Amino acid sequence: MTEQASLGYGRVDTTPPVVHFENVGVRYGTGEEVLHDLTFSIEPNSFQFLTGPSGAGKTTLLRLILLSLKPTRGLLSLFGRDVGGISNDSLTDVRRRMGVVFQDFRLLDHLTTYENVALPLRVQGKDESRYHSEVVELLRWVGLGERMHVLPPVLSGGEKQRAAIARALISRPDLLLADEPTGNVDPPLARRLLRLFIELNRLGTSVVIATHDFSLMEQVDVRRLILDQGRLYIDE
Repeated sequence: MTEQASLGYGRVDTTPPVVHFENVGVRYGTGEEVLHDLTFSIEPNSFQFLTGPSGAGKTTLLRLILLSLKPTRGLLSLFGRDVGGISNDSLTDVRRRMGVVFQDFRLLDHLTTYENVALPLRVQGKDESRYHSEVVELLRWVGLGERMHVLPPVLSGGEKQRAAIARALISRPDLLLADEPTGNVDPPLARRLLRLFIELNRLGTSVVIATHDFSLMEQVDVRRLILDQGRLYIDE
């Protein structure tokens, strides 16, 4: 295992990293820093797990990438753009290039499962005739084909998790961030969802999966970003 400063892993083109941190530190209020001197990149078309003990800062790191939290110090760029002084319009454009699976699902209770999954495409102004079959196919793939017309309060925790994953995947984002995406499903479905993430990565999406599930990580040989006591280490 090597600390993040040694990361350089052989980019040969001029495409900028999807995410780049340089000496980033984060503190809440006047307390001590919770993340220290993060310097690393997430490359286009890459796949990595984000792991570490509880309280190590995984959710804080994801919030930084999502721009819902600003660094206390250091530089952060997304898709080659310094986000330090980014405008609101540009911020919206950057966020639309990301798909996110939250631990609390964040489904809209007044929309059906189908409508929740299709929402990113509706926001982009796409006509339903262009995406209806794709949404239905994805819902069937994640085992929600018979639940697409029900509202979220009727769904189980595992079903909500699958709906949230489908919503994050439907627009084929440039970057997918998933926070414990298999935490509420059984092992066979977890493996199936992992295959879906792998296939999305093969289509060109960079994938970051935050997880404590070592059995999940052992199923695919990819880079691991390991947070420990506020510092990041890389296991290639």
